Amino acid sequence: MGIDFVLTWVDGSDPDWLAEKRQYDQTAVSGNTEVRFRDWDNLQYWFRGVEQFAPWVNRIHFVTWGHLPKWLNTEHEKLHIVNHRDFIPHEYLPTFNANPIELNLHRIEGLAEQFVFFNDDMFITAPVKEEDFFQNGHPCDTYGLNCIYFVQDSAGHINGSDLEQINDHFPHSKAVIRANRRKWFSPKNGFKNNAKTLMLSTWDWFPGFHYNHLPTSFLKSTYREVWEACREALEDTCRCRFRSGLNVNQWLIKYWQLCTGTAVPRREIGRVYHLKGNDISDALTALEQGRHKLICLNDTAMTADFAQTSTAVKQSFQKLLPKKSSYER
Repeated sequence: MGIDFVLTWVDGSDPDWLAEKRQYDQTAVSGNTEVRFRDWDNLQYWFRGVEQFAPWVNRIHFVTWGHLPKWLNTEHEKLHIVNHRDFIPHEYLPTFNANPIELNLHRIEGLAEQFVFFNDDMFITAPVKEEDFFQNGHPCDTYGLNCIYFVQDSAGHINGSDLEQINDHFPHSKAVIRANRRKWFSPKNGFKNNAKTLMLSTWDWFPGFHYNHLPTSFLKSTYREVWEACREALEDTCRCRFRSGLNVNQWLIKYWQLCTGTAVPRREIGRVYHLKGNDISDALTALEQGRHKLICLNDTAMTADFAQTSTAVKQSFQKLLPKKSSYER
């Protein structure tokens, strides 16, 4: 059974997209800021990384509002261009909220049962194997509990909707962990994760889960299961054209795979770098050296001098992946 990749992308500088967004725009709230949409102009290196380090991928589903990079070879045999209109129910469109897009990925025509979801700031920078993402039909992930930080945004919302759903449907965390104890305390999760899980498992509810902003392995069947169980919450989110603190998101599906024991433990194979401040040298060095199999270069409101930083990132990518891929014209 093949493994597909799904990549979502938006060109925040597209005048047509901006014009449509202005028709529905609201008073900006947390999550709807420029950093959610600005383009780092480095997407070609995502495709170069896939071709060089994951040539085994079955198919790439490239999800966009409708705009495409000028350099993209749209005729590539492995590439499937997916417009929001192709898979998101029409009553939720147009949307400028990543959550409805991500929560409906299972509706993409031709999508494999096993797929890996990438945001456009997540890259493959060293060789990966299929077993890094799926083993015997099971998605690979890190099992671990953590304390979530409930943040109140400017609209007065508390970000914790995913956990509300999890605790409603899995009301006894001790029983959930006991049912798959070897997974929750596998050495592959790492000592720190296992120690946190041990301490937090004294409560009979889920306070939060291990968080790492990296590509996630999903099963389409889990998406369908979550839609069946949590339909009202997902539909409420999908009706929000702009991100809200009350939204659920694809992390709910990730957590569901952990709570049901669907996932299998895997050692961490990636690292997140938050690009904030002037010193991003560690991130650039890791990128140039291909230090991690997976890397996330996360844009933040504290990213200093965006033009200069984005140029530096592209220069580091060029050192790692100088050769054009067959996905480029």
